[in-house]
Amino acid sequence: MTRETTGFISKPHRPELLMPGGSLELLKTAVNYGADAVYIGDESMSLRAAARNFSVSEIREGVEYAHERGKKVYIAANIFAHNEDLPKAMKLFLQLKSIMPDGLIISDPGVFNLARSLVPEIPVHISTQANNTNFSTYDFWYKMGVRRVVSARELTLSEIRQIRENIPDDMEIESFVHGAMCISYSGRCLISSFLTGRDANRGACTHPCRWSYSLMEESRPGEYMPVFEDGRGTYLYHSRDLCMIEHIPELISAGIDSFKIEGRMKNALYLAIVTAAYRRAIDDYLESPEKYEESRPEYLSEILKTGNRTFCTGFYFGNPGAEAQVYENSKNHTEYIYIGTVFTEKGRPYFIQKNKFSVGDEIEVLRPFSAPVRARVISLETEEGEPVMSAPHASQRLYPTLDIGLEDYDVMRMPQKQI
Repeated sequence: MTRETTGFISKPHRPELLMPGGSLELLKTAVNYGADAVYIGDESMSLRAAARNFSVSEIREGVEYAHERGKKVYIAANIFAHNEDLPKAMKLFLQLKSIMPDGLIISDPGVFNLARSLVPEIPVHISTQANNTNFSTYDFWYKMGVRRVVSARELTLSEIRQIRENIPDDMEIESFVHGAMCISYSGRCLISSFLTGRDANRGACTHPCRWSYSLMEESRPGEYMPVFEDGRGTYLYHSRDLCMIEHIPELISAGIDSFKIEGRMKNALYLAIVTAAYRRAIDDYLESPEKYEESRPEYLSEILKTGNRTFCTGFYFGNPGAEAQVYENSKNHTEYIYIGTVFTEKGRPYFIQKNKFSVGDEIEVLRPFSAPVRARVISLETEEGEPVMSAPHASQRLYPTLDIGLEDYDVMRMPQKQI
């Protein structure tokens, strides 16, 4: 893509919509709902060790599925490796040689060296964990053969625009535009290691930034004093979630090439809603800025139906200050619950039940590139063909009949207030 030397885009470029994939099913959901690319983790080198992550055979299937549909897959290998992790990295890269994903997301220079020597044909993207906060850093990585760097979450749009003005045209900027915010600098956190012995920089974060804290004075052990007088607890590090769907024009004009969504531990309902909303917002803006402006409330309305800790714009418009923190609780606000994702077997739709619902309930069905459709549950059957009136058991395989037809990768949801 070409850009003017002033840093402004002569014609709005089409940014990549990059979605998380915590499992093979979620990768396919993201692809079907409009992602241009999906980033996933393997079982040994990913910073989301608590996510299901992918076996090598699943990586192969996921890459083939995406490539058949003209989409890309990037592999997150972004832990900060200790000595014992290096053989795992070598094994992974050699296994990926025959799979050929579209990129490796790396933060550790030692892991970077291994990737360049073992699989030089696979592009390397530098992770946000590497603290990429200035154009000189981008220039360093460019000279090392890297063509994409993920910006630190601490950057403003003005700083990103300045980076864009000072790096080569073929150097890509990837930036997080939606999802959870880490309280520590570029995600480099030691709190989890200190409190639990689980290293956030090796994928085992226990999220202590979401915990409630009290103050205890050394000479008065066991006497806990609230840091802030509130019966619900005190959440010192608990950030609101990032949401930039109302600022697509500003993101594009800053020169960001890839819009990255956080959430490899989220479910299919989150993925379907967020992918569809950002896909529509990007496409509407590129078609007509007026169309985007008219539809902005609709994008946000859908996004608010996902679980979230209320939203902010992060650091994009300057230091967010105290208003970006949630001091009352650490829970997600959820308007809708996830019922399940539909698949078909021998022409018959089924799903693996995620939350309880009943015959007669009114639900909503999400499907790719379509507005949500309301439907009523007519009947439910078990695998054995037994009719049931409700689905109380998690992970039960059920065969539904609705007053509308169902297709593969339809995602079913129900308003929380019905529960």
